[in-house]
Amino acid sequence: MEDIYTLQRSVVVRERQIRTNLVNSKLPSERSMTNPVMEALFAEGGESFFNYLSWFGLVNEPDLLVLSSKHHYFYDCEDFKGVRTLINLKKLNLIKHLDSFIHIVNNVISPRTNFIGCFHDRNSHKRVDLSTRIYNKFVNFIDLKVFHEFDRSYVSGLMESNGFRVIDMTEINGVTYFFARNNDKY
Repeated sequence: MEDIYTLQRSVVVRERQIRTNLVNSKLPSERSMTNPVMEALFAEGGESFFNYLSWFGLVNEPDLLVLSSKHHYFYDCEDFKGVRTLINLKKLNLIKHLDSFIHIVNNVISPRTNFIGCFHDRNSHKRVDLSTRIYNKFVNFIDLKVFHEFDRSYVSGLMESNGFRVIDMTEINGVTYFFARNNDKY
């Protein structure tokens, strides 16, 4: 049996739907993956990320590029030609210069390319208790990691100011996943 997430309620923000409060329900089905890219995505991004892609029918799509959060690869502009969906597994909160990153992504991908990723929303409906937040800040300080706090409206504004149109934002288990598409370039 696998966990399937169902929608309890929705809200509309600026003519687009943002789903919140997804909960688990059990359905008797089995997952079989034959695509090595999806197997790697499932292993690194987790079941929630995989399910989010499944909702949009992107699991078996060709021309998909996954940017790992654990492994560092170097790409040039030619590597992005022909990519129809770019998946960033690193949470946006951990990207040091997020505005520059989003701007560069939009400049190297083709028009009408999907951009999918996730982040921790400081206004998440699944609240983290105070001791966990203090512990996370302490660990970030010790590891010298960058962890920026922001919410959905900030991420939406950042995407839109860099040429993306946010199609969907969905919170699953305290993590907000987004689906954006870059606009046609002039």
